[in-house]
Amino acid sequence: MRTSTSWARKIGAVSLLGLALAVSACATAPVTRPAAVASMPAAEKAKFEQDRQAILAMTGDFDVSFDFRETVPLKTGYEMKKPKLSGADEIVRLVEDRGDFISLQQILVMKMGDDTYVTKHWRQDWQYQPESVLVFIGGNAWETRAVSATERKGKWAQTVYQVEDSPRYGAVGAWTHDNGVSQWNPPAEMRPLPRRDMTTRDDYDAVLAVNRHTITPFGWVQEEENSKLVLRGDHHVLVREIGVNSYKRATNLEKDGDVYWNATKDFWSQIRADWTRIEKSSTRFGLTIQGEPEDLYIPVLDLADQINEGQISTADAVVKAKAVMAKYTTTDIGTLDARITKAIATAKEKADKRAAEKAANAAAAAASAGGN
Repeated sequence: MRTSTSWARKIGAVSLLGLALAVSACATAPVTRPAAVASMPAAEKAKFEQDRQAILAMTGDFDVSFDFRETVPLKTGYEMKKPKLSGADEIVRLVEDRGDFISLQQILVMKMGDDTYVTKHWRQDWQYQPESVLVFIGGNAWETRAVSATERKGKWAQTVYQVEDSPRYGAVGAWTHDNGVSQWNPPAEMRPLPRRDMTTRDDYDAVLAVNRHTITPFGWVQEEENSKLVLRGDHHVLVREIGVNSYKRATNLEKDGDVYWNATKDFWSQIRADWTRIEKSSTRFGLTIQGEPEDLYIPVLDLADQINEGQISTADAVVKAKAVMAKYTTTDIGTLDARITKAIATAKEKADKRAAEKAANAAAAAASAGGN
């Protein structure tokens, strides 16, 4: 079996996606209990522990299915797109557990023929009763928003991060455990376009999403209620979409995901720390590029692959990755209109490039056929 690790090669495989309580086997750090948790009343502490076990139940090995369907067109003349269905194997590993803070890393393990493609996927951080939450504000920019004592009481913030640990979105919601079902229900918050649309569409600019997590007998499910937002001119919803990502516990998955993670986790720890530094440097920050930020994440992911292959040291890779991050991040985010205008131009440029490549390939094929 050959394991393909170059991110430039595996980007095609990733595009197919558009995108338990057996915790001890994947724990990487001891659990600490903050003083605030230790002093909780018994009932509150019991609920807190229920919440924690629900979050930790999302670790393990899974067969994953992704099912996204547009349901309600809300713009005259809009034709709903075909459903997007895909699947993969995925491992979810515990990065850190401080009691009131839990970090989980998801890694895709995709088998295609004799090749196994390992791709660092999204990360989810959970903070109990957060004083602030990082939220998406459109056009590849984010803002640290204060969370009042009333809003955060008994609740958890989930912050989701991109494949190279830049932020995607965040929200604050409560875990409930009624009728034998553990689920987390946040309010709607904005998020960037998913890659399945960012690379193919230019008719909307953000997603207003309700992102529910439910623990199931077979694993867990992420349900999305998405409104696709147009943020240019008169802001409006283009269409609604339902997404269901089902994580079903699996056995006998390839070990390539753990091999990759064990080889690169020190690198990613330092990358996370630098993103935290960027986040704390300003209330608002963003990227200098719009659209799908491949120029940012592909070089960083390639450096992690090189570590996994033994081609570069972690220290040298971190230096190079930080240079890439510095190039493509800024605290001077400008206006939303300016960012969206740049995003539209970027999308058109990429669409034109794809069309030209398709035409060139067709012409080459025709010429070859004619020569025969």
